[in-house]
Amino acid sequence: MAYAVVAHYRCAPADGDAVRAALLKAREATRAEPANQQYEVHTVTGEPGGFLLYERYDDAAGFEAHKAAPHFEEQIVETVWPLLTERSVTFAEVL
Repeated sequence: MAYAVVAHYRCAPADGDAVRAALLKAREATRAEPANQQYEVHTVTGEPGGFLLYERYDDAAGFEAHKAAPHFEEQIVETVWPLLTERSVTFAEVL
């Protein structure tokens, strides 16, 4: 069963370009992962510094493999997360 992840990120508008660049770099590497089915990065309309990520993997194990990837550590954990003022994540199984 496919596994979906929806992440809402918010940063200060001044950090928006750095967050955007790191998310787009992470997108390219994530799309090459064997278990990744979809990885979309969105800016939130009317919310400077707001981002929404939609990710879909073959299963929960595929998402766990994604979190263990070097590009996740470098782009998300080390670059994006320190710049965030808010972060929420929803996990779901696709029907």
